[in-house]
Amino acid sequence: MEIVLRAEKIEKIYGKDSLSVRALQDVDLEIEKGVFYAIIGKSGSGKSTLLHILGGLDKPTGGSLYLEGRKVSELNDNEMALVRRRRIGFVFQSFNLLEEHTVLENILLPIDLDGKKPDRDYVNQVIDSLELRDRLAHYPDELSGGQRQRVAIARALAPKPAIILADEPTGNLDAKTSNEVLELLKKSAREFNQTIVLVTHDMEIAHQADRIITISDGKIVSVSSQR
Repeated sequence: MEIVLRAEKIEKIYGKDSLSVRALQDVDLEIEKGVFYAIIGKSGSGKSTLLHILGGLDKPTGGSLYLEGRKVSELNDNEMALVRRRRIGFVFQSFNLLEEHTVLENILLPIDLDGKKPDRDYVNQVIDSLELRDRLAHYPDELSGGQRQRVAIARALAPKPAIILADEPTGNLDAKTSNEVLELLKKSAREFNQTIVLVTHDMEIAHQADRIITISDGKIVSVSSQR
């Protein structure tokens, strides 16, 4: 069992003194390589806050975060930005594609920003797996919502990250397209031995993950296996 990401006693407090809000408290979590996790919880339970801290988009108030054995919770902003670009893939509800760039340029963006050359064979495998071959020269405004999210998934996979974090990735999609995107995420996990942590409020989606992390009032109350 290889642990990709480990959180120890993570806390997150917003505000100060009487105005403080404890969004996360005493969170311990281990994420195993190649496993598809879903984080569920009521609105305001802390699930998106947890995902943002796991991805280094926000800093914990207390506790430690380890990615591939490296303590990343104490890195400065520039160091963490490099870690995010190289080792963490993100898929958001709003797609976050650059409208003035083609599909291919969007997919290669994290690698280009890092000044590196892409592994063309691998990127082509990702493109074909996500059925984007005939859309590479298109721009985001020429794509459907489902196609946009496919591009976002391909962009997340392109740098060969250690983990992919997805925040309500089907939230802006209809039921049919949501199922297609979810199947593509599951396919990506299988084909590329990818580790995925997905936040969702939809139990149907959660039950398709390998494991479900349930969070309530900023605390993890259970981690249950679906397989």
